[in-house]
Amino acid sequence: MWDAVDAYCERTSAVYWAEPVNALTNLAFLVAAAMMWRQSAGVPLARAMCLVLAAIGVGSYLFHTHANGLTAALDVTPILGFILLYIFAATRDLLGFGWRWAAGAVVAFFPYAAVMVPVLGAVMPFLGSSAGYAPIPLLILGYAVALWRRSPATARGMALGAGLLLASLTARTLDSPLCEVLPLGTHFLWHIMNGIMLGWMIKVYQRHRLAKVPAPG
Repeated sequence: MWDAVDAYCERTSAVYWAEPVNALTNLAFLVAAAMMWRQSAGVPLARAMCLVLAAIGVGSYLFHTHANGLTAALDVTPILGFILLYIFAATRDLLGFGWRWAAGAVVAFFPYAAVMVPVLGAVMPFLGSSAGYAPIPLLILGYAVALWRRSPATARGMALGAGLLLASLTARTLDSPLCEVLPLGTHFLWHIMNGIMLGWMIKVYQRHRLAKVPAPG
């Protein structure tokens, strides 16, 4: 748990500031969370997402400064929390299903990821550790397709979010392959673009809720 982790191009030692750019670009998550917090008054789940988004920034900062097994868990746990919270909110409030269906969708994410991560990793071995995130843009696009007729604006927003996530995943994936050419790496772009993407996904949900789009039927 306490063993040092050297996972990214920028890190060349175990000292605290071995990854200053990777550490400081986590401000993107905090800025996005603060911006969306102000806009999300009256939308409780959007505000809950903002809190989790801030926790992502803090957890990632701790990992890129105290890189070890414990801080790695603090890094990925809020990300999983955001995914599950968004699945619940999107199923209940965007698709218009009840909370039981929303809870079922949260549970269904685990077998979905368990199947899709190794499949995508095998089909696209260049993804490396990014394969763990690869099923997410597909899931977002699935929600976009489901929403296309009833709420095209929300569907377009979801599709844009999937595109932003693909761009940020590209930056994450290229960090190691480009290390010799770019000693700084590209992981910091994952932080910046992912902060923008997650803030945007909160915006899509918040905008849909405030628009009071009617449920199907």
